[in-house]
Amino acid sequence: MIIDIIDLSDEQFEDLNAVQMAMVRAAQTEKNEILAEAEKEKGEIFKELLTNGTARSTYYDERAEAIDDEADAKVEAVKDDLLYQIAYDLDAGDGNEDGPYRYPENPNYNLSASQRFLVVRSYYMEATDDAEARLEAYAMDSLARTYLGEYYATLYDLLASYI
Repeated sequence: MIIDIIDLSDEQFEDLNAVQMAMVRAAQTEKNEILAEAEKEKGEIFKELLTNGTARSTYYDERAEAIDDEADAKVEAVKDDLLYQIAYDLDAGDGNEDGPYRYPENPNYNLSASQRFLVVRSYYMEATDDAEARLEAYAMDSLARTYLGEYYATLYDLLASYI
C-alpha cells in the first residue's frame, strides 16, 4: 500500500509505533475508498451523458469539479482526524503514575482491543527472532490473556504460524 495521506520521511515512519501505523493504514484505506468512489461517480455521470449524446457539454466538467472538491474535503477531514489521533496517541503515550506505557511492564488499558493486539504482537515480534521461544513465552503470559481478551487466541495462532 502506498501511503500518501500524510507526508512523513522514512525516519518519521520508523518512529511510529504499531498503533500509530495502524491508524495511518486505516486512514489511507479510507482515503483510497473516497477517491475511488469519486472516480466511480464521475464515470457514471460521463456514461449517462454519453448515452444521451451530451458528453461534450460543460455539465460534466462542472459536476466532476464538484465531486473532486467534495472528495478533497472528505480526504482533508480524514487527514486532520489522523493527525489528531497521532498527536493524542503521542500525548497519551507518555504513561501514568506507574511510568511510561510499555507492554508488559505498564500496559495501556485506554487502547481498543485491536490496538492492544498490535502492541502485544509488536512486543513479541521484537523480543526474539526465535519463533518457538516467542510462542512459548506468549503461551506463558497470563497478562496477555486478560489484556487481549478474545484476541489472545488470534495472536497465539499468528505466532504459531511462524513456526
